[in-house]
Amino acid sequence: MTFGIVFAVARVLVRYASVMDACGLTVPPSRWRLALARIANRPVPESRAPRILRLRPTRTGLVLRVKLRPGQDAFDFSAASDRLRHSFVMQNVTAREIRSGVVELRMTGYDVLKRVQMPALAADRGPLRVPVAMREDGEVYYRDYRQTPHALNVGATQSGKSVYQRNLVAGLAALDVALVGIDCKQGVELAPLARRFTALADNPDTASALLDALVEHMADVYQLIRREQRLSADVPDAEITADIWDLPDHLRPTPIVLVVDEVAELALYATKDEEKRRDRIITALVRLAQLGRAAGIYLEICGQRFGSELGKGITMLRAQLTGRTAHRVNDETSANMAFGDIAPDAVLATIQIPTDRPGTAVAGDSSGGWVRIRTQHLTLRRAVNITNAHADRTPAIPALDVFRPVLPSLDNAPGPAAGTAPALA
Repeated sequence: MTFGIVFAVARVLVRYASVMDACGLTVPPSRWRLALARIANRPVPESRAPRILRLRPTRTGLVLRVKLRPGQDAFDFSAASDRLRHSFVMQNVTAREIRSGVVELRMTGYDVLKRVQMPALAADRGPLRVPVAMREDGEVYYRDYRQTPHALNVGATQSGKSVYQRNLVAGLAALDVALVGIDCKQGVELAPLARRFTALADNPDTASALLDALVEHMADVYQLIRREQRLSADVPDAEITADIWDLPDHLRPTPIVLVVDEVAELALYATKDEEKRRDRIITALVRLAQLGRAAGIYLEICGQRFGSELGKGITMLRAQLTGRTAHRVNDETSANMAFGDIAPDAVLATIQIPTDRPGTAVAGDSSGGWVRIRTQHLTLRRAVNITNAHADRTPAIPALDVFRPVLPSLDNAPGPAAGTAPALA
């Protein structure tokens, strides 16, 4: 910030006109300027570069906002981003349209994904919006459940999928939200964080009962919304609601985030009884994905693969998961499961993630946009400390009381050894 930003600003301003011309981002002079030059017997005016509206330094580089000339398009800057990167001697340059005729160029001076450093204070936090990673353009990547209710997170072993999930739970721990977990690896991933969980299942049988209870809770919430609608001619439009967020504060149910680790363990079966249980589980997940958003129930589903080989209902469930995050995968087919139907360009970026950068992922949504991100490494010990510090925020939901993890009190429990986490009782 002391020297690098000064040199970068000077380099961009000095080279700006010549770089725009070399990258084909200038326009020829207008007819009236040519006519004035002929009348005054002056040299032909030079081509005009886009006008700089603002140049702002950031923690990771520069943000350059320019006004387009007539005839230019925002796509021209996106196509020339690699040439701009080399010309301005930057690590990365990304272009996006702010509004009609205005393009913003975000330049990073170093590889922000090499050693991730999240800002101490995230300015854009919200009721259900948590920072979980850094984007390649230097911005913070947020998981916003109000904007993207349900999401899928896939990745191979040692790809950083669990650390992403750990950062997500740690970020949600400080919010007024109920966390519900399903971890069929006997709870080894989520059980250490159990003090912040309202309900937790560590095997498929318990998961099936938990999902049934969530479906019943969802039906009760809809009954509450229906009672509070009070549709009549004298009710203002602003007081008519179809979800929990327009209910009065004293009536609004606590939103629920359901975190499913290794979803394939819920879909695999070997006997007829397990097949029936599997059908009940997938049916409940599909119902929650289709209907849960208005009732304040949001899904975060994680797994190594999420394809049709897991049986009927899986592709229907995947179609309801708007957000997609893909860490390093072992084959192109796995990448296609995440992005093949919404962003084919992201498939190639996913299979190119190197093995020596765990936590790197490609994040996108159903709009087709995608970006590379990397999660900051969060140790299990630190995640446990964060969730324990916010254990008093764990809400009680009567329908899920039977699934609440039973743990010793923090006052009476012996202090855990360094590097260990409290076990689920």
